Order: sequence, then structure tokens, then C-alpha cells
Amino acid sequence: MTDKVRVRSVFLPFSRPTIGQAEIDEVVDSLRSGWLTTGPKVVRFENEFLQWSGNKEAIAVNSATAGLHLAVATLDLAQGDEVITTSITWPSTVNIIELCGARPVFADVDRETLQIDPTEIEKHLSSRTRAVIPVHFTGAPCDLDPIKEMCQARGLSLIEDAAHAVGTVYRGRLVGSDSEFAVFSFHPIKNMTTGEGGMVLCNDSEKAKRMRRLRFHGISRDAWKRYSKGGVPQYEVEEPGYKYNMLDLQAAIGIHQLARVQEFNRRRAELAENYHRLLAEIPEIRPLGQAPYPHHHAWHLYVVRLEIEALTIDRDGFLAALQEENIGTGLHFPAIHLQRFYREKYGYRPGVFPNTEWNSERLFSLSLYPLLEKKDQEDVAEALKKIIKQHRR
Repeated sequence: MTDKVRVRSVFLPFSRPTIGQAEIDEVVDSLRSGWLTTGPKVVRFENEFLQWSGNKEAIAVNSATAGLHLAVATLDLAQGDEVITTSITWPSTVNIIELCGARPVFADVDRETLQIDPTEIEKHLSSRTRAVIPVHFTGAPCDLDPIKEMCQARGLSLIEDAAHAVGTVYRGRLVGSDSEFAVFSFHPIKNMTTGEGGMVLCNDSEKAKRMRRLRFHGISRDAWKRYSKGGVPQYEVEEPGYKYNMLDLQAAIGIHQLARVQEFNRRRAELAENYHRLLAEIPEIRPLGQAPYPHHHAWHLYVVRLEIEALTIDRDGFLAALQEENIGTGLHFPAIHLQRFYREKYGYRPGVFPNTEWNSERLFSLSLYPLLEKKDQEDVAEALKKIIKQHRR
């Protein structure tokens, strides 16, 4: 192959959901039933996810962002309250804190794993801290036990952003199995999907009851309770709420995705191992380090760091070159504290979180999904080598 010939003639997407006939048939069944909104399949999906997880309560929502909002809303935050989280996350983790009237406070991450560092959390605790939102990054768990101990000792709430962590295990426990709050995402790029959607696991029945109320306008009965056989149309607004309910059309997909999530995760692990092998030959590409504590990685993402000091282009230029080679990539994530809103409102400048910022300039994500073939991965490796060769200092 010459440098002028593209590695691939057909574009390799960054992600693609694995949808089978069972999911399609279940959606068709919902369409034929006439019940499309929140109904019996949402109830079934919640119950099956609850049984799978081992927690006490499961609340299905239309996105993980909605789930985070509901969890934070139960804290009744006031102006001046603070919530500690990581800057290496999707904007919704931080935006929800801001939208609920509190101040997001960032803690640096471990330089190699990009998991939030418990010792950094401790540095930022204050009399105004109300909660901590750690992010289980890429499908690996953060080190939860010391974070839980800190929260319990100070009476703080712990809301786990588990958007990447369906099937992740920490010290022998499934993430979410005993959580005060754990919020999962079923976006199409995740380990299982409902199209869009999410689930909140919660070990407090009263908080779960309130989240169910808040997810549907703050009223006492959703459509299933009002319009199904035996339902009563009357309702009562108990407090202002949102429109965050999951549809039966979404749950129809999720029921069968959940049944296959272990199969999906095994395939992801196989593909991750193959990337380890292929990238060992490319010193300019550094995969994330593995956490030293006992865990099982769900491999939602395969994140690498580019050795930009060895090249004549930066990370963004490198991703553009990969696009030219028909290789799709992701960016998980640019540091939130340096995004315009948070930079301008709180005065953040480069240098405050060195591990976060070092990674933010270098990281990107390679294609990783069950339908990916090893030949696709070989194409990814060839494209990486080709671009590095063209731009090596």
C-alpha cells in the first residue's frame, strides 16, 4: 500500500448497535398492541434490570442525563452547595449540578486510568459539599470503597455515573448492586441500548418513589396507572416534575439487550485484547492503564493517548487524518473545566488539574462494538501506523 492509497475503501464507524430479531419482534409487538408510551414493558424491563443488578429499586428513564437529573434533584441543593465530580466526563454530569443550583467542584484523575482519584476528592471536600459524583470511566470502575467511606463519614450523597458501566464489577460486586444511586445509559453506542434511555438504581425506596414522581411531571400516576384496565384517570400534582419517562418501544429493545449484555461484553473483551496486541507494535499510541484493585472491565470504550511530542501534528489533526483513511473515532472526553461556560463562570485556566489536562490533549477512542471484526481492527492499526510514519518528527 502506498501512502496515497486509503487503508479502507469503506468507512469504519466508531460504533454500531447490535440489534437482533428478538428486539425487532418485541418492538413490533408493542406497535401492534397500541401501547407505545410507558406501560407493561417498561415495568418488565425495570423488574428484570433490578433482578440482574441486585439493588432495591430501578427507575427507567429516557436518558442517563434524565437519571442523573432525578438523582441530584432528590438532594434539594441550594445556592452555595457543592458537588464534586471529574472533568473527564460527558457534559451532562456537570451540567446537571449547575442546573440544580449547585457549584460543580472538580477533582483530578489518575494519570493512567483516568478514574477519579479519591485522594483528590478529599482535597476538595468543604463544609459546602453535599455530594460526590464519580464516573466509572470506559467500562472500568473507579475505586469506590474509599469514596464511599468519605461520603458516609461526612453524610454526603454518592451518585455513581455508571453510563459506561453496564456489567462492570468492582471488588466482586456488580456496579450498582448496592448503590445509593447508580445511573446507567442505553444510548446506541453503549454496551446495551434502548435507542435512547437510562436506568437509575437506588437502595432507598423513598428516594426512588420521589424519582418516579419527578420523571413524569411530578404527578401521582403515569399513563399506565391512569389508562390501563383498572386504572383511574384522576391524578394529583405533588411537586413540579419533568418529562423523563421511558417508552414501551424503548423497553422492548432493552429487555432483549439485557439478556445478551454478558455476551456483548465478552466480545468487547476479546476485541480489547486484540487491540492490546496490535497496539503493542505502535509506541506512539498508549492505551489506558488498568486499575490496580480487583475489577472486571466491561470495555465500553477503548481509549488511547497519542504521543503528540513525537509527531508534527496534534491530536485533532491526527483524528482528521484518520477520517481521511475512513477510520471513525470518538473523543472521550475534552476536559469540562476548560469548556467556555465553566471557564468563563469559574475562571478555570490550564494547569489546575494536570492529569486531566495532559490526557485531554492526547486521548481519543477507537472503534469497539460486538459487530467489529478483527480485520477492521487491523485496518485501524495500519491507519495509525501510516499516519504516524507520515508525521513522525
